[in-house]
Amino acid sequence: MVQDAYHQEVKRALVKDGWTITDDPFYILYKGTRAYADLAAEKPMAAQKGERKIVVEIKVFGTPSPMTELERAVGQYGIYRTFLKRLSPERELFLAIALDIWQDFFLKSAVQDIVADHQISILVFSPEIEEVVQWIN
Repeated sequence: MVQDAYHQEVKRALVKDGWTITDDPFYILYKGTRAYADLAAEKPMAAQKGERKIVVEIKVFGTPSPMTELERAVGQYGIYRTFLKRLSPERELFLAIALDIWQDFFLKSAVQDIVADHQISILVFSPEIEEVVQWIN
């Protein structure tokens, strides 16, 4: 299985942020259709006396056409959200993107509208220091 270029960096960023990686990758089997997201993680939440569970899909946006990559990412995110809603509704789905892509592409007004309309939760990470920079949902 091919991993995204930032796969290990995102894993280490999540661990630094207190998460335990539970699945790598996270397989989703729904009505005979199989998909997989890059990671699943859990984190104890003292304030809620429970655990927060997430599924993370990592996207690099390393081609000359970030809009084409966004189109694919939005479609993939929507499919995973549909399956998770039915199979594991306690899990939150995040699209993990590097800080430079967040700043250079995702902060554009048109892209912000797409993210808002599709209700995409985003994990912004720094690949250089392997840390979570921001959670957006």
